[in-house]
Amino acid sequence: MSATTVAAGALQLAGVVLAPLLPGTVQTLKARLQGRRGPSPVQPYRELARLWRKSAVTPEGTTALYALAPALSVAALVAAVLVVPVAGRSGDWQLGNDALILVGLLALARFAVAVSAWDTGSGFALMGASRDLAFAVFVEALLLLVLVLAALPVSSTDLVTMEGAAAGWAVWERPLHWCAAGAFAFVAIAETGRQPVDNPDTHLELTMVHEGPLLEYAGRDLAFLHWGAAARHWIVALLAAGLFLPHPAPFWWQLLILPVAVLGVCVALAVTETWLVKMRILRVPRFLAAGGALCVVGLVTWFVGVGP
Repeated sequence: MSATTVAAGALQLAGVVLAPLLPGTVQTLKARLQGRRGPSPVQPYRELARLWRKSAVTPEGTTALYALAPALSVAALVAAVLVVPVAGRSGDWQLGNDALILVGLLALARFAVAVSAWDTGSGFALMGASRDLAFAVFVEALLLLVLVLAALPVSSTDLVTMEGAAAGWAVWERPLHWCAAGAFAFVAIAETGRQPVDNPDTHLELTMVHEGPLLEYAGRDLAFLHWGAAARHWIVALLAAGLFLPHPAPFWWQLLILPVAVLGVCVALAVTETWLVKMRILRVPRFLAAGGALCVVGLVTWFVGVGP
């Protein structure tokens, strides 16, 4: 086993711990942009520690689906973290690095939380779950389209191969890559539950989307689900850094600039949330359709042979 494989595997495991730092950084940057002091970037760790010390709650009438949902969601997202390469390399986890597996794991985590909301029968939880699933139809399809565009130049859905092909500057001469990068920006906003698709700061049940299905959870179960939301930030940031942001080919050089790329993604999310307000729910599909239109343009340019 090579040194790069060991280093990449260690960093993938480190992502399990570092993931909460990303939403904390976004919240801090957003507060500064709005002229507020805001919370510390490590605030999510404090929240997770506080929840971990509290006892769980089991509503009357729920089944094993409610109890198993947090563990299943976290297991799927941990596997997703280990599937996504770090700086174009991956540890030998026997999970593979296929982009289609990643999409399936993200969908499985979302499905587990939605099923738990249906199990509770809570009106607000069901409302949030139905909205989340409605958005997921568009988000997951758009993510799949984006990954297909990134896979076309190498005829492979292996993320390590795709990230290797995205290194350097030659890839930016293709309109296909510009379209995929633009469409992924829509995916990043929706997958992380940021404005204008959702408001992570809201405490109003009528406006909740991603937070709605979590209303009945408390204690360690809620800590697991909050970590899951942070893990989506980590996965999105690594995909952006490896597939859609400029980076060199050598592993150690990529590793050197990776923190800058991840911070850049956090800054972009903070600026977007400061610039845009939460849109009406019925307009979210139109918002995501704009990303789909970019993907269609990218496919057309590829098949007609535009670019090198």
